[in-house]
Amino acid sequence: MALHIHEAWILLFVLPGLVTAAAINHEDYPADEGDQTSSNDNLIFDDYRGKGCVDDSGFVYKLGERFFPGHSNCPCVCTEDGPVCDQPECPKIHPKCTKVEHNGCCPECKEVKNFCEYHGKNYKILEEFKPSPCEWCRCEPSNEVHCVVADCAVPECVNPVYEPEQCCPVCKNGPNCFAGTTIIPAGIEVKVDDCNICHCHNGDWWKPAQCSKRECQGKQAL
Repeated sequence: MALHIHEAWILLFVLPGLVTAAAINHEDYPADEGDQTSSNDNLIFDDYRGKGCVDDSGFVYKLGERFFPGHSNCPCVCTEDGPVCDQPECPKIHPKCTKVEHNGCCPECKEVKNFCEYHGKNYKILEEFKPSPCEWCRCEPSNEVHCVVADCAVPECVNPVYEPEQCCPVCKNGPNCFAGTTIIPAGIEVKVDDCNICHCHNGDWWKPAQCSKRECQGKQAL
C-alpha cells in the first residue's frame, strides 16, 4: 500500500510538466501582432545601403548607375555611400528673359526681351519715335527708352499760338509787343492814339512798348 501511494505522488509531479509543454507549442498558436509586424517590415523595407540607391518612387538603381531623382533635374550616380549628384554653377538668367525652361540641370533662357515698352506701347530696338510733339525718344539695346525734350526759345511775340504737331509756339503775325492793352508790330512806330507814338524794344518783345507824346491833334484843332 505504501508503494502505491509513492507512485501516485510521482505522477502528480510529472503530469503538470507534460501538460505545460504541450500547451506552449508555437505551431498551435499565432505569433503576437508585434512579432508579425516586425517580420513583415523586414520583408517590405529592404536595406540597400552599400548595394544600391532608391529614388523617390521606390525604384532601385545599381552601384555606378546614373539616374535622376524625382526632385532634381541634375543627374546622380549611385555609390556605396548613397547617390552623389551634380551641383553645377548655373549661369545667371538674363533679367530681360521672357521664357525660361527647366528641362536640364540648369535653367535656360530661351527668349530675351527684344523690345521696349513705353506708355503701353512696344517699340523695336533702336526704333525712334515721338510720343509727343516736344519729345524725341529711342528704344535702346538695354530695353530702356531714352527721350529728349525740346527746349523752346522765347517767342518774339506776346500772342504766340500752338500749331498741331508742332512742339514750340509760333508767332503767326510776326514779332510784336504790348502798348498798354494794344498789340503793335515790332520794327515800326505806331501811333496808338492822338498823342502817343510807340515802338517795341529791339529783342525784348516781352517788355512794354516805348512811347513818346507828340502834340495832340485835338489841341491843334483848337
